[in-house]
Amino acid sequence: MKLHQLKYIHEVARQGLSISAAAEALHTSQPGVSKQIQMLEDELKLQIFQRNGKRLTGITEPGRHIVKLAATVMLEMQNIKRVGDEFAKVETGTLTIATTHTQARYKLPTAVKQFIEMYPHVKLNIHQGSPNDVTAQVANGEADIGIATEAISLDDRLLCLPCYEWNRCVVVPKGHRLIDAIPITLAKIASFPLITYDFAFTGSTTVSKVFHDAGVMPNIVLSAIDADVIKTYVSLGLGVGLIANMAYDEERDKDLVRIDCSHLFPASTTYLGVRKDAFLRGYLYGFIELLAPKFGRREVDEALKSYRNS
Repeated sequence: MKLHQLKYIHEVARQGLSISAAAEALHTSQPGVSKQIQMLEDELKLQIFQRNGKRLTGITEPGRHIVKLAATVMLEMQNIKRVGDEFAKVETGTLTIATTHTQARYKLPTAVKQFIEMYPHVKLNIHQGSPNDVTAQVANGEADIGIATEAISLDDRLLCLPCYEWNRCVVVPKGHRLIDAIPITLAKIASFPLITYDFAFTGSTTVSKVFHDAGVMPNIVLSAIDADVIKTYVSLGLGVGLIANMAYDEERDKDLVRIDCSHLFPASTTYLGVRKDAFLRGYLYGFIELLAPKFGRREVDEALKSYRNS
């Protein structure tokens, strides 16, 4: 059994059973990946993947256990490299952050700017996606840290620290009838076409529940994960927008009017998540503290220790 064979099956599983995509991600050849997987299966005397001709169609029962163990091996290899770099006092490396568009656009810039100034030799990658995407990337070791609302805190593999709370506002074009309808209600919002985040994305499950519990059915004409897209279509007069308060910029959005509606919805919490079993480089502690100053290295280590001992 070779380490690169485990790496290959891990990547094939991660790429949805596409050998060609795995080969491209690993910068090797498709026949080479297929051959090494077959050699490992021959050595173990079992099939890891189900096949239809040359195409992989699924993962066998023993294969699921092997793929899971291979993922653990890959993570521990990353940890070994990080330990070596950390104790060699090498402040170089890569920090990969998975987050949602709203957090990346409106909440992270200050912390990112400070981080780059403090750690100029660390390459910073930011991946954007839904909270579920963010959670999966951190849990699978594709990202070092995830920043998202609510959903990320539900994964038992992650240590999640509460960063800050936020609520929502309605945005409308100047002169819109809703401006004179203050205080606004759910019914008043629902009387207009609504443009908001997709109900599968950040905080929107909370929004959906609030409307449902009140017996009010909003007329959602368009949904998006990008607050800037929502504001663009509101500006075109296609409906009223329901967005995170942080996504309204008085200078950039001066053609729109913001109406606070935090009295209608419970506050949402943005969490910062890392794998409980990951080795954290010094600069990762640094980024955490920049984004959430109450969580210094000692506080993060204590939280990790309590999780690992539970």
